[in-house]
Amino acid sequence: MADLSLHYTSKAPLAGTFTAFNQIFATWRRRAKERRELSTLDARTLRDLGLSASDVNFEANKPFWRS
Repeated sequence: MADLSLHYTSKAPLAGTFTAFNQIFATWRRRAKERRELSTLDARTLRDLGLSASDVNFEANKPFWRS
């Protein structure tokens, strides 16, 4: 008879935790990089994107953990 279980048991119970942390850290790194790049754009590019200098300043000064 096959071993059927309704509960998933992992051989490495913390593997999912490490994966989740890696995804969170990757998101934080991406946000920080994108905000640094945004703060380097010139006025013409910002105008093309429909952004003001205050919009960029607000976004660039957010902590990396805030979306």
